Amino acid sequence: MIVEKFSQNVINSGIFRLYIATGFFATLIFFVVNAELFTPLEMVFGIVGVTVVLKGVSNMMLSLIILLFNLDNKRTELDFKYNSEKIDAMLAELSIKDAASAGEKKE
Repeated sequence: MIVEKFSQNVINSGIFRLYIATGFFATLIFFVVNAELFTPLEMVFGIVGVTVVLKGVSNMMLSLIILLFNLDNKRTELDFKYNSEKIDAMLAELSIKDAASAGEKKE
């Protein structure tokens, strides 16, 4: 769950789309500047090929980020939250019992 939320945040940030778009436009500019060396079909295949390769590289980068994501800090944070909620519930129950016993003593 934590890794899924983290990876979804990374994907939604748009950093990989920006990376792919930058590579696409850089390749497009390269082929436009060197237009006398390449045929239009070579340009199209080159642009599409580089874009596909960059998409693959961005997916590998996302996989490495997820692989190297350290869950120890999140685990301790979740344990702390769970324990603090449990303690809060116990304190609420104790205060209810104290209020009930104080009400019985007055009678």
